[in-house]
Amino acid sequence: KLITQQTFHLLHILEMPYKGKELSMLIFLPSEIEDSTTGLEKQLIYENFMEWTRPDMMDYVEVQVGLPRFKMEETYNMEEVLVSMGMVDAFKRPNFSDMSPTNDLVLSKVIHKAFVEVNEEGTEAAAATAAVMMVGCCMHMRPPTMFIADHPFLFFIRHNSSMSVLFAGRYCSPE
Repeated sequence: KLITQQTFHLLHILEMPYKGKELSMLIFLPSEIEDSTTGLEKQLIYENFMEWTRPDMMDYVEVQVGLPRFKMEETYNMEEVLVSMGMVDAFKRPNFSDMSPTNDLVLSKVIHKAFVEVNEEGTEAAAATAAVMMVGCCMHMRPPTMFIADHPFLFFIRHNSSMSVLFAGRYCSPE
């Protein structure tokens, strides 16, 4: 996808569906190395994300994809988030009597772990078909046949039927 921003910078967006097409990885790559992901992040509100990734605006074309190998892993303690959402009793005054007749169960931690890895096998599988969109002044250009992510980019893993972002990250540099 090519998107013309209000700042007149071009943004390339690549969608790589996972097997079964329930999930997709989206790569948001500023077209110039000098264009930082920081400016892109400031413009990345819900409405823009939804507009830029609308399925009805995509053309499926063969694309040669070049992505760096990377692995990201994060672990989050969810207690504070769950308590702020009203799940206080599970931690402070638990009642799990339906799960244990002795009523001795206590919820001590809720951990969320997220993991994303991109490697040669993932790149090869994703390189077969990719989505490309053009908007604005670029409507008459031919879609690119190369998508080389050789500078910082943002990436997302999206559940396609709900359009929900399950994971988001920023690739800045090699390890």
